[in-house]
Amino acid sequence: MFSTFSITETLSAFLVLIGIIDIIGSIPIILQIKSTGKHVSATKATIYSWLLMVGFFYGGDLILKMFGCDIQSFASAGAILILLMSLEMILDVELFKNSGPIKDATLVPLVFPLLAGAGSFTTLISMKAMYSDLNIMIALALNMLWVFIVIRLTDKIQNLLGKSGIYFIRKFFGIILMAIAVKMFTENFSHLWK
Repeated sequence: MFSTFSITETLSAFLVLIGIIDIIGSIPIILQIKSTGKHVSATKATIYSWLLMVGFFYGGDLILKMFGCDIQSFASAGAILILLMSLEMILDVELFKNSGPIKDATLVPLVFPLLAGAGSFTTLISMKAMYSDLNIMIALALNMLWVFIVIRLTDKIQNLLGKSGIYFIRKFFGIILMAIAVKMFTENFSHLWK
């Protein structure tokens, strides 16, 4: 429901999205793009990502209905995907390969698939089973503000945190994502089982 605001839900959704979107973990990729002489626009990346995710958040239900799938089934599948993404972060392995053509550095690969990709789409739809729309949208807006700040300050953050700091943050959010994935799966699977 759109009228129920909860700080706890908003914070929880924010932490899930910050781990999935993982803009800090994308700093090395952004730096690599910049090193090739391509311009990365923080404003465009943020706006395009936000529009894609909001569009999928509200249009995703229609897509699910077309395939005869309910939100709990999708949330359970999303929990498995989030678990796999957390394993990527914790174990330093690549399970999801981003091998699409690179034409525009801001749109591909930054907006899609790094920021607004399968993981964030699945997570947004999956969270509908746990949180109100209002709290998810506030959490998404806060994440997009965070994304904008990080992209604008990429070089400074790299210098401030160093490689070891970015490595530690990825591991930390990987563990948080794993715990959230387990919770999301058990809550939705028990609903399906009933």
